Amino acid sequence: MTLMTGEQYIESIRKMNMQIYMFGEKVENSIDNPILRPSLNSVKATYDLAQMPEYEDLMTATSSITGGKINRFTHIHQSTEDLVKKVKMQRLLGQKTASCFQRCVGMDAFNAVYSTAYETDKKYGTKYFDNFQKYLKYVQENDLTVDGAMTDPKGDRSLSPSSQEDPDLYLRVVERRENGVVVRGAKAHQTGICNSHEILVMPTIAMGPDDKDYAISFSIPVDAEGVLIIVGRQSCDTRKLEGSKLDVGNSQFGGMEGLLVFDDVFVPNDRIFLNGETEFAGMIVERFAGYHRQSYGGCKVGVGDVLIGAAALAAEYNGVQKASHIKDKLIEMTHLNETLYSCGIACSAEGSKTESGNYIIDLLLANVCKQNITRFPYEIARLAEDIAGGLMVTAPSEKDLKDPKIGKYVEKYFRGIEGISVEDRLKVLRLIENITLGTAAVGYRTESMHGAGSPQAQRIMISRQGNISGKKELAKAIAKIED
Repeated sequence: MTLMTGEQYIESIRKMNMQIYMFGEKVENSIDNPILRPSLNSVKATYDLAQMPEYEDLMTATSSITGGKINRFTHIHQSTEDLVKKVKMQRLLGQKTASCFQRCVGMDAFNAVYSTAYETDKKYGTKYFDNFQKYLKYVQENDLTVDGAMTDPKGDRSLSPSSQEDPDLYLRVVERRENGVVVRGAKAHQTGICNSHEILVMPTIAMGPDDKDYAISFSIPVDAEGVLIIVGRQSCDTRKLEGSKLDVGNSQFGGMEGLLVFDDVFVPNDRIFLNGETEFAGMIVERFAGYHRQSYGGCKVGVGDVLIGAAALAAEYNGVQKASHIKDKLIEMTHLNETLYSCGIACSAEGSKTESGNYIIDLLLANVCKQNITRFPYEIARLAEDIAGGLMVTAPSEKDLKDPKIGKYVEKYFRGIEGISVEDRLKVLRLIENITLGTAAVGYRTESMHGAGSPQAQRIMISRQGNISGKKELAKAIAKIED
C-alpha cells in the first residue's frame, strides 16, 4: 500500500492502543470523541485530497527511495520545485480546513533528520542514515502520519539540560542496552499527537559535551509501551460537547495539542538516528526550525484566506461592504497575507542541495518568513474582528435562536441585510470567532507566535544569517573606504 484513503486512515488510528488522558480521565475512544474528532478530520483531509486528481501534483510526489507514488507529507525534498510545492500544498490545506492539519511537523522533521544523519555518519562512521532511510521507506509505503517531537518542557531555561535540578525536564537516555536505549522525559506542544501513527523525536537545543544523554533522535509508535498523551485545553473546546455545529464555528475541522510523556520507553537500535553526538544536535534544531518556519508561509496563509473571506461576508451581511474603510481593511488583510506567502515561496525558490542530496530552504528568508508570521496574522485577525463587529462575541446560542419563546426576538433583532438569514449571519460570525478566539486560534494566532520557535529565536537566526560584515564591505566599496 502507498496511498491510504481518508477512511483507511481513520480505521488505522482506530486500531491503535494509545494512552490518552483529557479532563482527568482516560480517553477510551479518541476517534469518536467530539472534542478530538475535528482534529482527526483535519488530518484525514491530507489523505482525501491526495486521492483527488485535481490536487495530485501538490499532494503527492515520487519517492526518492522507492520510486513509488507517495503522499507529499512523507517526501524528502529533491529540488527547489519540491520546496515550492510544499508551501502551495500547505496553503491549499489551510483553505480547505481553516485549521492546523498537523502533518507538517513530521514532514519537516524527516528532512532535517535525513541530512543531519548523513553528515553524522560521515564524521563518525555511524549507521544513522541507513536506519533513517529504512524507517522512511516504512513510513512512505504505509502512508503514515508522523508526529515530529522537538520541544522539551525545559524547566529552568537558564540552565543546560544536564544542569537541571530535575534531569527529566529534557528528554534523555536513562539506560543503554546492547539492543537499544531506554528514554525518559516529555515533549510539549505536540500538535496532532493523538492523530499520529509514529513519533519522530529530535533534540530541542544545541548541546555541549555534558549533554550527551540528551542528544538523542529516534522514532517509535505512538502506542509504544510507556508513552502517555495528556491533551491540552483550548478556548471554547467544550462547545463541541453541546451538539451545536453553529456555535462551534468550524464543526468539521480543528487541531489538538498535547503533552507527550516518555515513561522509561525502550527504543531499538534500528530506530535511533542520533545518540550522543552532541555537536549535531544544533544542526537538527537549526534545519528543522528552518523547514518549519517555511511551512508557516503556507498553512497560515491558507487559514488567512478563509478569515479574509469570512470578514468580507460579515461586511456584506452587515450591509457595509461598499464602505471605503471596509474595502481598505480587506485590502490590507490581503496585502499582509500575500506578503507572508511571498516569503514562503521566496525561501523555497532560493533553497539549495545538502550533502545528503535533499534540498533545504534559504535559512535567512525562512526566518524572515516566520518573523512576519509572528506579527501579520495578529493584524489580520484584528481587522477581521473590527469588520465583524461586537456581535461576534455577544451573539446568542443556536438554542436561543431556535427556542419557541425567545427565538422570534433573536430572528427580529439580529437580522442584517434582506435575503440573508440570521442563522447564516451567525455562522459567519462564529467562524471568525473560531479562527481568532476559539479552538482554531491555537493553530492560527498562538502557533503564529510560538510555533517553530518564539519571535526571538527567529531574530537570533536572522542575526546569524544576515551577513552584516558582508554588507559593510559593500558600503565600503561604494564609499571608496579602504581598510
